[in-house]
Amino acid sequence: MTQPNLLLIRYRDAGLRIVTAESCTAGLLSARITEVAGSSRIFDRGFVTYTNRSKQDLLGVAAATLEAHGAVSEPVAREMAEGALARSEAQVALAITGIAGPGGSETKPEGRVCFGLAAAGAETRAETREFGALGRENVRRAAVDHAMSLLDAAAGAP
Repeated sequence: MTQPNLLLIRYRDAGLRIVTAESCTAGLLSARITEVAGSSRIFDRGFVTYTNRSKQDLLGVAAATLEAHGAVSEPVAREMAEGALARSEAQVALAITGIAGPGGSETKPEGRVCFGLAAAGAETRAETREFGALGRENVRRAAVDHAMSLLDAAAGAP
């Protein structure tokens, strides 16, 4: 698990800033990044877009994308990351959207979380992780841990 102080050092040394766009984690990733003193050097801002409307209003996620794929999907995670990057002064954006639980469905089970990673000058990537029905708190923690590792990897190659 990537520690916030190591992320701070990597991003500071690379001259990069981070923006987050969070749905199911509701700001937990932003809180993790900013746990350490000096994080204002690398953290530009965070968007908490819990509803579909907020994803559209704040990040520019297309209604058609939400209708076609649903909020918990790689296309939406991709658009969230790209929207956050475009609406910030950061060079790296990480988006999270998922189903922390309880609940879910047969097609979108509890513990499914989609991530989007956008970086200036690079193609946006998206991926889905199936954390399983670990319970709401544990799914959210697992999502933040995974997001931190994605951000860590992006520090060397935005």
